[in-house]
Amino acid sequence: MIQELAEAYSVSLLCQVLECPRSTFYYRTQLRDDSRLEDAIKEVAGAWPTYGYRRITAQIRRDRKWTVNSKRVRRIMRLMRLPRRSKRRRRRTTNSDHPFPRYPNLVQDLVVTHPEQVWVADITYIRLRSEFVYLAVIMDVFTRCIRGWYLARNLDQELTLTSLKRALASGRQPQIHHSDQGIQYAATAYIEMLRAAGAEVSMAEIGEAWQNGYAERLIRTIKEEEIDLSDYECYTDVVSQLGRFLNDVYMHKRIHSSLGYLTPAEFEEQWRRGHEQPLDVK
Repeated sequence: MIQELAEAYSVSLLCQVLECPRSTFYYRTQLRDDSRLEDAIKEVAGAWPTYGYRRITAQIRRDRKWTVNSKRVRRIMRLMRLPRRSKRRRRRTTNSDHPFPRYPNLVQDLVVTHPEQVWVADITYIRLRSEFVYLAVIMDVFTRCIRGWYLARNLDQELTLTSLKRALASGRQPQIHHSDQGIQYAATAYIEMLRAAGAEVSMAEIGEAWQNGYAERLIRTIKEEEIDLSDYECYTDVVSQLGRFLNDVYMHKRIHSSLGYLTPAEFEEQWRRGHEQPLDVK
């Protein structure tokens, strides 16, 4: 209809009556080819199945040096109907029914400003074909770096003690160690090792998993991005594949939105360059 009116009246008059700029009349919608971006999204989503649109956007910018809008990525992901994460049932690994002392939560309202200010610890399980094995992991909250981990066939004191020994062997020492009130973390040998390292002991309240949220999110990441996607043959296979994920993929390849879309290793190195001499780890 507008084209028909334009044959009888001037464009200037029509635009004046319709109260729109002349450029509107001449504008033609340009269809964008999203195929290259779809391929990039598929590649990132395949490598990082739990990434949301923001981190997929950041990863594309990082890998391909493209200028791409996150809203465009979100729109295309919706059209592609990428799978959503599903909730899992958890096997109980925390036994808080024990006679050891309890410790208050020292980190609930604490602002974390530097490495080694707070370490958090947690335990999860891995189902194999004929058995369960258990993973204990310790993470530095500020850098999100994994400081120590250990995999064992039994849910006993050796599991958490070895993880802590490995973390302390780097020469780093936490100001605060935070965990749940499970027997593995409250036991005398574990507390004595923390005290010897000069660390204060902090614990979440019983039944309040959110108070150990940093460790819970780390465990969720390990589950969703490694354990749930793998079919381990045996204990040795788990140690090998999990070690590759924790030491290489998580630390040096997986970007974190909370770290400005850097990897934990990149973020820690950048922070230390700006604040102190690099830590000499032998």
